Amino acid sequence: MIIRKILSIADTQTIEWWDLMDRFISMQIFIAAVEEGSFAAAARRFKLSAAMAGRHVSSIESNLNARLIQRSTRRLSLTDVGQRYYERCKVILEAVEDANREASDVQATPRGLLRIAAPVAFGAMHLGAIVSRYLELFPEVSLDVVLEDKYADLLENRIDVAIRVGRLDDPSLVTRRLAPCKMVLCASPEYLKKHGTPETPEDISRAPRLAFSQAVSAGDWTIYDPEGSLHRIESACRITSNNIQLLLESALAGTGIIYGPSFVFCEHIKKDRLIELLPAYKKTELTIQAVYPSAIRIPFKVRSFVDFIAEALRDTQL
Repeated sequence: MIIRKILSIADTQTIEWWDLMDRFISMQIFIAAVEEGSFAAAARRFKLSAAMAGRHVSSIESNLNARLIQRSTRRLSLTDVGQRYYERCKVILEAVEDANREASDVQATPRGLLRIAAPVAFGAMHLGAIVSRYLELFPEVSLDVVLEDKYADLLENRIDVAIRVGRLDDPSLVTRRLAPCKMVLCASPEYLKKHGTPETPEDISRAPRLAFSQAVSAGDWTIYDPEGSLHRIESACRITSNNIQLLLESALAGTGIIYGPSFVFCEHIKKDRLIELLPAYKKTELTIQAVYPSAIRIPFKVRSFVDFIAEALRDTQL
């Protein structure tokens, strides 16, 4: 009697498991039908007949007691309920894919060519040591590192992951925050000895400015005083360049005042080669981010590198 009851429970659980798997397959076929525009095209993806693909979708509709797809001789179209169900199904299936990838990644080893893009100054000053440690850890990966300040199209240039600083305007890109970065105003001791130390935004406006043309807001230097009032410094620039290292050398030589990300100037400020100006004023806060084209099917070598650089920069003051 007890054995029969156990077998009955086991049979019920088996039926429930197979029913769940069948619903999962039906969900995949439903998504394929929507994306392909027909049951026939979805059926080819799963090596089924068009009639069988249609029955899978009809089964979902029957269970939900709702029509998901409007059938026509030309192309399938979603109902309002179908659109919401499609969006939720996509999220569920992507989560399952992520879980499968994470499970397989435990045993995986990153390998192959990894193409990385980064701003010139950040790459030259901070990326070299990080990628060297990464390659020591993962000897089967090789790198192609492209340093340029102009944002390149990731897909067109076959970039696996890009490091970008500041605001991003492309909502199709997937981002992961790596580290904060503040902007700083600074000048060399020689410049300050000759021209005096600026004490107000108006003093900065009258000074020769060295501006980075590839910045998110190239000539717009926005700062906030201790009371929170905004000051936008927009006077003419003495030097404008697409290379911030050239501007850095000009600032060190005493040519003028420079405004840029702290990771460019921090070592020079620590060694008193540059002096930070208006320290009581709040400057723009930026974010250093890893950017990749899609959250779906991210290669393990990309995820491993992004995880590695995020950990490397986690406690770094840039």
